[in-house]
Amino acid sequence: MARAPRPPASRTAPVALPDGAPATMPWFRSLQVSGFTVTVLLLIVGALIVLAPSLRVLVEQQNEIAELERQVAEQQAIVDGLQRDIDRWQDPAYIEAQARDRLLYVYPGDITYLVVDDGLTLDDGDGTPVSDEIQTTRVDWTRALLSSIVTAGLTDLPADQLLAPGFGGVE
Repeated sequence: MARAPRPPASRTAPVALPDGAPATMPWFRSLQVSGFTVTVLLLIVGALIVLAPSLRVLVEQQNEIAELERQVAEQQAIVDGLQRDIDRWQDPAYIEAQARDRLLYVYPGDITYLVVDDGLTLDDGDGTPVSDEIQTTRVDWTRALLSSIVTAGLTDLPADQLLAPGFGGVE
């Protein structure tokens, strides 16, 4: 389909201002408002007034839904963590490791070492270093044990006032 040729630029009509209108007249004075335009504008304003509360409620509900979804995600993460714990406790090797770590259980024949105090220093309290050579003790342990049993059974003193045998106490 062929297009109609454009009229040449010289055939355009000159634009004239309305009678008595100055050349600097504002643009909105030339607008003509019809009854239809006013009716449409009033309908748009009325629709905004009617729909504004509903839109506010919609936005509030969307925010509440987002907050609830965040809470569900947090709770699901907690449930997943607990499920991992349950799955771990189904493994016999994990149960065995927990019994060894928490309850200090061992198999017969195993040798375990329990470190009571990690902060031990390598001196005997008076500044002299601990010797790595075998030394004899000054107290006979059998006599000290027997003396301790007899003292504990026959004394009326409280425990904090009793001294070990060979250290100024009852021998």
